[in-house]
Amino acid sequence: MRISVITFPGSNCDADALEVFARRGHEAHSIWHKDTDLQNPDLLILPGGFSYGDYLRCGALARFSPIIAEVYRHAQKGGMILGICNGFQILTELGLLPGALMMNKSLRFICQHQFIRVESTNSPFTYGLKTGIALDIPIAHKEGNYFISQQGLESLQDNDQIIFRYCDAHGHLSPGSNPNGALDNIAGICSDNRRILGMMPHPERAAGEPMQSADGLMIINAVENYFENQA
Repeated sequence: MRISVITFPGSNCDADALEVFARRGHEAHSIWHKDTDLQNPDLLILPGGFSYGDYLRCGALARFSPIIAEVYRHAQKGGMILGICNGFQILTELGLLPGALMMNKSLRFICQHQFIRVESTNSPFTYGLKTGIALDIPIAHKEGNYFISQQGLESLQDNDQIIFRYCDAHGHLSPGSNPNGALDNIAGICSDNRRILGMMPHPERAAGEPMQSADGLMIINAVENYFENQA
């Protein structure tokens, strides 16, 4: 697979994403926000961090980066995009995913391990996984409170676009297992063509032996298996 990871001013998880995929033998490219070539990726990653210092609001200024024109073209061609944390926020600002990420209900920055439940396997990012399993994936954000209108929520539910929900270790949903107040416990959604995923948790931070959890590898494995069998 060819992986491209965009670095914006303020990104801080770009190197992690590059390292995880390179370590697994994939061709990984770092793309600077002023570049005009995505290097023809199979998977484009918008990483976590604080693009442009999160001034105005998270992801709002990143949409004006020179590289964003290529991100739109990649999406229009049906290319795969994974937006992690700040990357998810950017995708909503670009209109490539519906809804918005608001301030956490606690109004505090949250950095902790968090369980998320696989809600759908109808995406390249959960290909071959089992619905209902709980994955231990870290979160680190202050604006992770997902919101969308009631009509938008019903559309996500009807179209099976909710990919991950916050849960407890046993896969149960409750207000107590929702760390940021996100509507319907939503931790990640996909586009209507299934090719774009935005998620607040960081799978690249749970993808190696030294980590507390290696559950992020299940998401990476799913993408690899999808390309091997379907792409």
